[in-house]
Amino acid sequence: MLGDLHLENKENKLRMNIQKSKTMFQAEQLKNQNMASNHCHYCMESLLGRRYAFREENSYCVTCYDGLFANSCEECKKPIECDAKDLSYKGRHWHEACFKCAKCNHSLVEKPFAAKDELLLCTQCYSNEYSSKCFHCQKAIMPGSRKMEFKGSCWHETCFVCQYCRQPLGTNPLITKDNENYCVPCFEKQFAHHCYSCKKLITTGGVTYHDQPWHKECFLCAGCKKQLSGQKFISKDDHPYCLDCFRKLYAKKCAACNKPITALGGAKFISFEERQWHSDCFNCVKCSISLVGQGFLTQQDDILCRECGSAA
Repeated sequence: MLGDLHLENKENKLRMNIQKSKTMFQAEQLKNQNMASNHCHYCMESLLGRRYAFREENSYCVTCYDGLFANSCEECKKPIECDAKDLSYKGRHWHEACFKCAKCNHSLVEKPFAAKDELLLCTQCYSNEYSSKCFHCQKAIMPGSRKMEFKGSCWHETCFVCQYCRQPLGTNPLITKDNENYCVPCFEKQFAHHCYSCKKLITTGGVTYHDQPWHKECFLCAGCKKQLSGQKFISKDDHPYCLDCFRKLYAKKCAACNKPITALGGAKFISFEERQWHSDCFNCVKCSISLVGQGFLTQQDDILCRECGSAA
């Protein structure tokens, strides 16, 4: 029992010595921290009674802090001291007094600005130099304002309006006439025609026939109903017919070749006693000489030149 007690006393003394050493170490560490916090982390000079800056849990005198960490001003190239306001834009830095428009030299602090070719410009200078001009009022379209573009020109949103009702067009459908823009309802009210056939609105293109407007798809042959837009046609009793239908329905037949005579394109034909001939077909049945503009004789249904007719 005595041996065990003696051993236990030794262990207690050892624990006490270890605890004492740990406490002394912590006290020394705290002392060193206090000393470090009272001295510049870089030059180690005392900070007592001096201004200093704090960075990443370390204290620095102002001189060391500016030399180590201060950003350079884009304008004057001098360091931006720790007690000065540092204004930054896209990784670049300025003194507050150096943050100015590159054109008019007015301060940009707490004002809208634009960047062009690494230069900072106030909105007025930027618009004067680079902004689009409104097609309507010819004034600059300021940066940040909504710009409307149509057919290669630009407008202020408030200037891009219907010529008739003056309401903003925005991105709504529109129709242009004589370089003026109209909303669809106003254009229809002012200018649009209605198809003579279907009575519906003609918005683009169309065909005029007998001074009446038609949709291209509504302008059809009165016979076969084929579209006539862009095709040759013949009018009969105020109705249009394609050439095939007109020939079948109305064209006279040549007494010689029995083909239709349409007179299309100003072609000439000969008419005699309710019979008609193509000009090229009006020939003597015997010698085939042309009788156009010549005297001729008839023998039953045949036409003859005078020589052939006299010989007969």
